[in-house]
Amino acid sequence: MQSRYATLTRPRLAALLPELLLAGQLIDRSAMAWCISSFGREEMTRIAIEEWMAASPIYTRRMQRALDYSGDDVVTIFKGLQLDIGAPPQFMDFRYTVHDPWYGEFQLDHCGALMDVEPMGERYVRAMCHDIEDPTFDATAVATNPKAQVRPLHRPPRTPADRRPHCAWTVIIDDAHPPVSPSQDCLALRESRAANLELSAIDPAEDGRGDYTGPLLSDLDFADFSTSALVRMADEVCLQMHLLNLGFVRAVARRTDDPREICTKQLVGIAGLAAERIHRALDLPGGVEGALRVLELHPLLNPANYVVASQDSESITVRPGPAHADGAWISLCGPGSTAPLQAVVRAVDPRLDVVVEGTEDSWTARIIRGEEPAAEFDEVAVTRISTGSNFTFQPRKSIPIMPVR
Repeated sequence: MQSRYATLTRPRLAALLPELLLAGQLIDRSAMAWCISSFGREEMTRIAIEEWMAASPIYTRRMQRALDYSGDDVVTIFKGLQLDIGAPPQFMDFRYTVHDPWYGEFQLDHCGALMDVEPMGERYVRAMCHDIEDPTFDATAVATNPKAQVRPLHRPPRTPADRRPHCAWTVIIDDAHPPVSPSQDCLALRESRAANLELSAIDPAEDGRGDYTGPLLSDLDFADFSTSALVRMADEVCLQMHLLNLGFVRAVARRTDDPREICTKQLVGIAGLAAERIHRALDLPGGVEGALRVLELHPLLNPANYVVASQDSESITVRPGPAHADGAWISLCGPGSTAPLQAVVRAVDPRLDVVVEGTEDSWTARIIRGEEPAAEFDEVAVTRISTGSNFTFQPRKSIPIMPVR
């Protein structure tokens, strides 16, 4: 099945990629507020650790294979971070130094996630920058080399309060290090449809980069990549989000008999904010036409061979597919659960609504226009608290980073 992103031009794909990466980062801004209210701060921290450790080794390897930069050194680890929803470009402004294949450093000149949690107090900063980062950085690195260790040079809480860079870390690969093993959740997710989904191949004959071989680049200028490479990356980034969500579902299900309520709140929040940013970034039209186009491009309904859907001039029809089998986001939508779809269309125009008819996993959502604007969902308002809601990407060029030794 052709990717839905193949309908976009190369410049629009280049504009979309950082938006999708940022949307993936904002999933937790949507999710964790509801985890805190249901389970408390400490359990929220554990949920975050469990979901990222489950998903990141799987999707990191997928992107390595897609762009042909597999290896076992620090350059491979750093390339993976540049294409990871945990580290969206500029919002999480990683700067890299490579000393040799087995020793590197990175610092965050700006950490949007820190800007989000610093106002909440030191306990939340420590939870993110210590409790969560320590195991999840190593879990990400294990996709490249199980002997890799990511360790802080300095990190928040910041002293002084305006310290920059916000944090700095070493990455050292040494045979003497005890190997890091994947978590049980990661082993379980390896069997999911998302983890094993086949996506369209990159055409090496197209203009532009078709891979990420060669030196590490300071920043990825997505405009340098070919159309089919950008399409593949967009689909892979959407799978990253689905895998993170599947890890989140597993973590929440261990703590409640009914995870659907919290998981739906998470989806409503990110669905609305991601739709708003996609609509703005691609300068899409308003009204029903624009809402349908946003739905077509939204991570909720992508990749196309994961979420089976079709559309006409005023509706979208969803059929059972791999995403339903995994219990992914789309399984939280349907005739009895319209809020995620409403959040998407109302990001385009608050007067829009959806009427959904059918069964739990086979339904049609028709977009209609009302007279009065609807109030914003609380879940979207909570997610909007993140500084990522209004973050603006700036043009940057790719500069090769050479080893300093």
